Amino acid sequence: MNEAEVATNYWPLLGIVLVVIGFALRFNPLMVVVGAALATGLLAGFDLGAVIEALGKAFNDNRYISVTWIILPVIGLLERYGLQQRARGLIEGVRGATMGKLLTIYLGFRQITAALGMKDIGGHPQAVRPLVAPMAEAAAEKSHGELSDENREKVLAMSAATDNVGLFFGEDIFFAIASILLIQGVFESYGYPLTPLELSVWAIPTAICAFIIHGWRINALDRRLAKVRVQPGREDAA
Repeated sequence: MNEAEVATNYWPLLGIVLVVIGFALRFNPLMVVVGAALATGLLAGFDLGAVIEALGKAFNDNRYISVTWIILPVIGLLERYGLQQRARGLIEGVRGATMGKLLTIYLGFRQITAALGMKDIGGHPQAVRPLVAPMAEAAAEKSHGELSDENREKVLAMSAATDNVGLFFGEDIFFAIASILLIQGVFESYGYPLTPLELSVWAIPTAICAFIIHGWRINALDRRLAKVRVQPGREDAA
């Protein structure tokens, strides 16, 4: 292979340059990515038909991404017509409801559903922002009085963290998840043949520990909030 042939192999990398330039100039992201993909394919020696076919196959294999554009407007409409207010009102009417109990229940729910493969049943845009966070905030105010801005942000952050922890440590129990298959492939490449089920079973103790530790963190925040009752117009932090 001569020097000219070696240099030619680097031409497809111009697609990366096109992406950087396109984003720097704030062109339409979709047009930038598609244009860079077409340029990369053509510079790599593929004909135009093959490049378009590869793009179509990638889109078809990942078409579930387009569901986001359906979910987000629905959530927006629900919020416009008072979804968060309804969620807050529901919690305010429940006797004995506390932020600690609510988020601990959601943590268990998120872990169990993720362990069964239903990892998309929750999430920040479709569950935490419109439902879980307002309900946790209402429960905290019901138990501890008006919250300062800092404490309110802590409650919202804990709501988001609860979803993250529940999903992250719950999904590895589901043996058909990509992370388990990746771990299996790494072990097998080093001569340790393991089935996905064997790996997922060992994720159960980790998930239990995560539930205990994060559950303690949730209730520790609830106890800190109980020490301070913020009066209207007064700023204080737990």
